[in-house]
Amino acid sequence: MLAFIFRTMKPCILPFFFCAVLHAQEPAKPSEPAKPAEGHGHEGAGSPTSGLKKELIAGLTEKDFIKLGDKEKTVKIVIVATWSDDNYGMNFNGYSKGTAVYTVPKDWTVEVTYINPGPVPHSLIVVEKESIKKIQVPEPYFKGAAVPKHIQGISYGKSTFTFVADEAGEFAFACGFPAHALAGHWIGLDISAEAKVPTLKLGDKAAVEAVK
Repeated sequence: MLAFIFRTMKPCILPFFFCAVLHAQEPAKPSEPAKPAEGHGHEGAGSPTSGLKKELIAGLTEKDFIKLGDKEKTVKIVIVATWSDDNYGMNFNGYSKGTAVYTVPKDWTVEVTYINPGPVPHSLIVVEKESIKKIQVPEPYFKGAAVPKHIQGISYGKSTFTFVADEAGEFAFACGFPAHALAGHWIGLDISAEAKVPTLKLGDKAAVEAVK
């Protein structure tokens, strides 16, 4: 498997990979609210956010990360890879290692928009939370709950997928590129039989409810 990883990685990606894996077993700790990639004002030439196509995320704010859908019992979720420099750029919406958590009521429909504005390939897939400990995460837990070619990943691109959260439990929005989830490139997804409305908790911030 490791041989496959090295063959599929471009030379420019390897430094990020090795750095991230070295820190993969660090315990998750409360995150400060991540600053959006656009308008950092401090991204250097070697930072993960230095090569972003910011037009892909222009105008996006934390309020766009979760909204009620147009249909009943539908939630719209936006997840952006490399939103900040956190975890060597291997973050979603500025958070990694499960420090952001989406909660979705059981049996709701989830409409996901995934954006990677950067040059390093990343992807998005829904897996059981325990699966993030594997070098290669399995196929999506729910039917349709992944971007196409989730092992290969995409750069400078956008993709959408929809799935029905028809089973309660602890899951994760994870990067499907080999070893990325293991290195912390994942955030939480709790599907709850008790929840009445979808929420998003970012780091130490209070959870916010989805609104239109």
